Amino acid sequence: MSTINSNGTVITQLTKKVPKQPKYYQRFKESLVNAYGTRLLIIGIDTALVLLAFVLANLLRFNFNIPDIKLELAPQTLLVVVLVHLAAFKYFKTYSGVMRFTSEQDLLAVLQATMASTALLFIFTLRFDLFGELLFFRKSIVAIDFLISTFFLITYRVALRVLHVQMNRERKNQEQVVIFGAGDCGHITKRTIDTDKGTHMAVKAFFDDDMTMHRKIMCGVPIYHTDNFFEDFVEKHQIKKAIIAIQKITPSRKEELVDLCLKHKITPLVVPPVENWLNSRLTVNSFRKINIEELLYRAPISLDVQNIAGQIQKKVVMVTGAAGSIGSEIARQLVRFQPDKIILLDQAETPLVNLQLEMEEKKILVNTIPIVADIRDQQKIRKVFESYRPDIVYHAAAYKHVPMMEINPEEAVKVNILGVQNVANLAVRYGVSRFVMVSTDKAVNPTNIMGTTKRIAEMYCQSLNNYERNLKTRFITTRFGNVLGSNGSVVPRFKQQIEAGGPITVTHPDITRYFMTIPEACQLVLEAGAMGNGGEIFLFDMGKPVKIVDLAKKMINLYGLEEGKHICIEFTGLRPGEKLYEELLNQAENTLKTHHEKITIAKVRKEKFGHVYKKVKKLKDALEVQNDMLLVANMKKMVPEFKSNCSKFALLDNPSSLEEVLNDEEEKVLKLKVSPTALQH
Repeated sequence: MSTINSNGTVITQLTKKVPKQPKYYQRFKESLVNAYGTRLLIIGIDTALVLLAFVLANLLRFNFNIPDIKLELAPQTLLVVVLVHLAAFKYFKTYSGVMRFTSEQDLLAVLQATMASTALLFIFTLRFDLFGELLFFRKSIVAIDFLISTFFLITYRVALRVLHVQMNRERKNQEQVVIFGAGDCGHITKRTIDTDKGTHMAVKAFFDDDMTMHRKIMCGVPIYHTDNFFEDFVEKHQIKKAIIAIQKITPSRKEELVDLCLKHKITPLVVPPVENWLNSRLTVNSFRKINIEELLYRAPISLDVQNIAGQIQKKVVMVTGAAGSIGSEIARQLVRFQPDKIILLDQAETPLVNLQLEMEEKKILVNTIPIVADIRDQQKIRKVFESYRPDIVYHAAAYKHVPMMEINPEEAVKVNILGVQNVANLAVRYGVSRFVMVSTDKAVNPTNIMGTTKRIAEMYCQSLNNYERNLKTRFITTRFGNVLGSNGSVVPRFKQQIEAGGPITVTHPDITRYFMTIPEACQLVLEAGAMGNGGEIFLFDMGKPVKIVDLAKKMINLYGLEEGKHICIEFTGLRPGEKLYEELLNQAENTLKTHHEKITIAKVRKEKFGHVYKKVKKLKDALEVQNDMLLVANMKKMVPEFKSNCSKFALLDNPSSLEEVLNDEEEKVLKLKVSPTALQH
């Protein structure tokens, strides 16, 4: 290597070139240190301890006065002791456990190793005459050695674990937590917290509903009965978090525990199901916050699997609106019943691509065919029916945002009524056996455009079911309320507002809604579709209605925040078309029970197909002249119970105003039909 000194002279220095080590050698060296370094250390400590144990056994046997003749045999005797124990360590892999996480299985392996080595050493005592001049063993010495070596090997492992736990406990700024559930999962949760270096939690107590566990000690902390001691304990010890470590807990009990935590401003966490543990091992990072969906979740639904499979297996099934929250879940659940094909039809390209990729990644054996199409496109939809000849159609395509459809009633009519009419007519034409339409509770005593269009779609399907020219297709309608996590649900919206720092916007302090999960709703759709004979409107048990403001407050608390202090709730007033309370039946309807406890049948007035068809034709005429008032007036005429709420269309609820609009606007329609020039303007 050449350098230049201060005088400008070039000085050449010879440096010894260090040969570069091959990469494989470096990797071998690193793996040797990482993989085997700890194991060699454990084996070394274990070997030293068993040697010490054997020496102590001899000293105790001879009252610390070993004869000189016996000392001459010490080297080869100790060598045999070491080799025998090493063989036992190797066989039972006592060096493989992580010392700070020593478990019952690790201690059992140590016990098995010492028992095996003692059995081998005992053989030398049986053939003492043969080995007497080479080795020195006695039955009493071997027995004492077993006790001492087992004590040493187990004690130092337990001591290291206890030391590790104590060091973790002595960390500053720890959060005081309690655990619900003193069973196996609670025990594992406590140990996980104790052995995790990165956690800042310290368990102060267990709480369990089992009264026989009260006042007992587990893992060094007391167990108390939940209902009797929780409130006093958490206030006294300033508990910040509570972990629900109960694998089989009912939704109602989970909600009770969460409410108990939120009442005392404690953040509730939950231990995930065992099948979701990473590599079958629980970590502190696995503890997660409670989702609001879990508190509104109900017991799993029992399905008549055989009946559903009998309807779907080896059939061609089409799902419209397949990229939406409901349609996509219907498609996922259809797979288990092994249809021949699933036609996934939607006009939203990107969500449809995502659904198809999901199906491919799961290596689903069912043939899924994605089709980008608009249900209003008669030619395209007819081509789909001609090409694939579906046996069953699940119609989930719809516009469903109430305020948006109140502003755009013509689009609601085009999709929710004429789109249904298009698909339903083609279903009859091509001999579809079952047509299952997904409707909404907003179709009952509607106060908005969206709900009314869905009610008219229900009427059309019911009338078409009884149409004399319909020889095969059975039309079945399913009606349910809000679905958690679906597009347009308040839950995702509230989450966004909370994470943005608020405020949460609620339309009215008294507004209530029914909720169910997406899987539950879709399971009931499949069940109702299979049990229907045609013409029914199936109603789903939606549980108890939930006040939206209470839902918002609980979500704020689940984030560990306080309403009014960290996040505010603002009331914005009812939006156009919105009502305070949703209904599943109107006053003129009643229900019939089915074999499924969560499904009933609504008894509604029947409409003749020709009568409904003519009224739908008037809606088409109103669309041609692009007159919202005429369009909505015809809808109100068709659905008398439709009373607008907080909407400009409320003036049409006056019978005289309604007739006036209908008469005036129908004259304009006739003129426009006669005059092509007028239509151009």
